[in-house]
Amino acid sequence: MAHFAYGEPRFVFYPPASWTLGALLSALVPWSLASAVYIWIVLVLAGASMFLLARRWLDRRDAMFAAVLYAVNPYHLVIVYWRSAFAELLASCLVPLVLLLVLKVVDDGRRVIVPLALVLAAAWLTNAPAAVMIHYSLALLLICFAWRRRSWRVPLLAKDAKSGAPGWRILLVGAAAVALGAGLAAFYLLPAIYEQRWVDIAAAVSAGSRPVDNFLFIHTTDADHDAFNRIISWVALLEIAVTFTAAWAARKWRGSPPGLWKALIVWGVGCSALMFPVTALLWKFLPKLEFMQFPWRWLLCLSMIFSIFVTVGVRRWWMRIAVWAVAVCVIAVAWQRIQPPWWDNAADLREMQDNMADAVGYEGTDEYTPTGADPAAIAKDAWKVRVDGTAHAAIHVLQWNAETKLFTVEMAAADRVALRLFCYPAWKAEVNGYAVSTMQREGTGQMLVPVEAGMNRVRITFVRTWDRTVGGCISVLGVVCVWVLIAIQSRRHHSSSQTSAQFSQGRDLA
Repeated sequence: MAHFAYGEPRFVFYPPASWTLGALLSALVPWSLASAVYIWIVLVLAGASMFLLARRWLDRRDAMFAAVLYAVNPYHLVIVYWRSAFAELLASCLVPLVLLLVLKVVDDGRRVIVPLALVLAAAWLTNAPAAVMIHYSLALLLICFAWRRRSWRVPLLAKDAKSGAPGWRILLVGAAAVALGAGLAAFYLLPAIYEQRWVDIAAAVSAGSRPVDNFLFIHTTDADHDAFNRIISWVALLEIAVTFTAAWAARKWRGSPPGLWKALIVWGVGCSALMFPVTALLWKFLPKLEFMQFPWRWLLCLSMIFSIFVTVGVRRWWMRIAVWAVAVCVIAVAWQRIQPPWWDNAADLREMQDNMADAVGYEGTDEYTPTGADPAAIAKDAWKVRVDGTAHAAIHVLQWNAETKLFTVEMAAADRVALRLFCYPAWKAEVNGYAVSTMQREGTGQMLVPVEAGMNRVRITFVRTWDRTVGGCISVLGVVCVWVLIAIQSRRHHSSSQTSAQFSQGRDLA
């Protein structure tokens, strides 16, 4: 139904986790409740992951406060009430797990490759901008901890190694987890990377969606854009101020893993700096950073740091409640005074619903438009199939769904038929059982299929291209690697347990 039923390959490029979960929920609960249930599940999962992290050094009461604060932090409320960025919200469940696993890498790196790879793969399959943030954050954290243990000499004997993993092993484990995670997600990643050449992917960073248009307190010619930017800028400024104030209060943090306070400070400074125009050059040249579009997206990571430092640095409960209340007040005032929670109104949503029910379709996404297609030039009331020239024809549509178009055309003379379909390269056409080359109408990108005089049975199928097959094979290989690593670690653990038991038994006998 995208681009008013001319279609788009959105699901090749958009990670599957969030829309698969949404589809599952819509099958279990009424559609009007699906988004609310989705939000509830995700916020509970975000709080649970934060609780797992915080329990490493906090008691249950403080860990619970950190979990609740993270689940309902100001940026999450902005996502829920303004942005409806459900995939990014789901990715927030993974950020605490990344830090948790980094700490385990520092303690004993080899056993963490598989779980860290699974989390990184989940990030790619949830939200691509969040995955970029998570990978840059992972690299920064690993470098911080590796620098703290900068013994680059490989120890030859066990007694030469310091407690925990040395710096070189921390980086090596991180690199292995990144590679394995990308391999596990290759069934999505490889097609999304390769097939970018078939779409207008540069439109993702067009005017209004570029980083330079979305730094904090930036001004553009779009009043609605600037109104939302002011909301998110004040929320970001509040989080930054509270985070570093609480961090100063927590500078004598006792009981935390060594080096964690400094690592969180470095991470927080990085997240904060990247929201301001002074870092515009980094957004231009760092790999894939530009495609995050909105610098304030770094609040996804900063909100976790914010939750930790507020929990540790603000010990009085009335002060904790005051911090959260001020954050909610900023959002509430912005909601009432600056901009309503959403740009569309009830009439706009009813129009979209009616257009889908009548198979008229809806506006598509510019960056997923096939190369050469122009959604502005298409006829919104076009027939599914019609003769492109002047020849007379009898047309019968037999099947017309998302991945298969089947129809018959009885032609008085050879000609071409025009379909209400963009000419994406993964569409393959057969006429009377023989493959034919499709063409693209200049100016609109509409698919044209050549047919002969007489009866023609035409089938258009969205096929599995080589990149999807290779990506699937790489993912299968990644799963095999996971099982091999698990088996090796289990064997080592079993051998270590046996050795310990034998040693204990020998000591008792002695």
